[in-house]
Amino acid sequence: MGQAQHHFTASPAERSARAQKATWISVAVNLAMTVVQLVIGWLAHSQSLVAHGLHSFSDLLSDFLVIYASRQSAHPADRAHPYGHARMETAATLVLGISLFLVGGGILWESGLRLQHVEALPAVQWSAFWAALATVLVKEGLYRYLIRVAERLRSQLMVANALHTRADAVSALVVVVGIGGALLGWPFLDLLAAALMGFMILHMGGGLAWGAIKELIDTGLEDVQVEAIRQTLLATPGVRGLHELRTRRMAHQALVDAHVQVDSRISVSEGHRIAESARARVLREHPAVLDVLVHIDPEDDMNSDLHAMRLPPRDSLLDELRPLLSGLPEPQKVVLHYLRGQVEAEIYFSHLFFENGEALQQAEDRLAERLKSHPLICHVSLNCLVAPK
Repeated sequence: MGQAQHHFTASPAERSARAQKATWISVAVNLAMTVVQLVIGWLAHSQSLVAHGLHSFSDLLSDFLVIYASRQSAHPADRAHPYGHARMETAATLVLGISLFLVGGGILWESGLRLQHVEALPAVQWSAFWAALATVLVKEGLYRYLIRVAERLRSQLMVANALHTRADAVSALVVVVGIGGALLGWPFLDLLAAALMGFMILHMGGGLAWGAIKELIDTGLEDVQVEAIRQTLLATPGVRGLHELRTRRMAHQALVDAHVQVDSRISVSEGHRIAESARARVLREHPAVLDVLVHIDPEDDMNSDLHAMRLPPRDSLLDELRPLLSGLPEPQKVVLHYLRGQVEAEIYFSHLFFENGEALQQAEDRLAERLKSHPLICHVSLNCLVAPK
């Protein structure tokens, strides 16, 4: 996240347009390579080239999946999806990973069956070797193009699609070796190459699916990224502490929740301003963060024994205060502080009631004596409102 400023920043519509352009190029290449490999693999009796052609066909299906997901994720937030549609990319990545896992497993199974009867297989032709070599070069070039676009857009789905293409290029290299070995007199190498390719596809599909699953179950960001966000929040003026910092991914972005500690005596409006300031700093300094929810705490309330929710509400406390304030007029304002599992009260009277500061102090001392046996209200301060000018 610290290097996010080097990435391309654009609206969802612009991201979608760039992703779709790159993907349509991939569609054209994969369609051509699928036809070439399947036809030549069948005519040249190469099981590994046919298997690779099937993998190219799965690339083609994944390209259409990327196009669909890119269009859907570009839709703005709505009532049913208040955080937007970015997780369409995650869901599509999961589908792509599962499909790769199944394709790889199928190729591995079929190759294992054929290896048991290798003597009955027809000889592989040289045309299969040249087709496999051309596939390596074309797929590697396509990978380099797609990964550049994916990194600029910070799209997990496009990175997955680019890695899919790189896997195709690497597996095509295995096919070249297998076909070459078969042409030199070891026909089992063609099937062994097909089996190895199937295992590679299966492994990559499992990795992509697992990564998508972790995002869908709200796995947090890496420790380095979380620490960077923590320091940004702590650097906000007015923030005295931080706890319960939580993060979760949403496609190429992230959501952040944090509890920040502020001075327990400030007003609600000042606490709100500090929260908005902290939120703005994170969004400004960490462009990959989509939204930040900041909860204001007057103290570190991680210890449940000190949680304010177990204390009575305002109306109940005012009822308990009234008999303690016997002999005093009706307060103009009462401010309650729920701190350390107890309550402190600031009570304001009209400036006309107390003759001087000494009278006010005497009243406060008498009230302190009455509070000594109270289980919840630990302190009350009496104050006079400033006279209007």
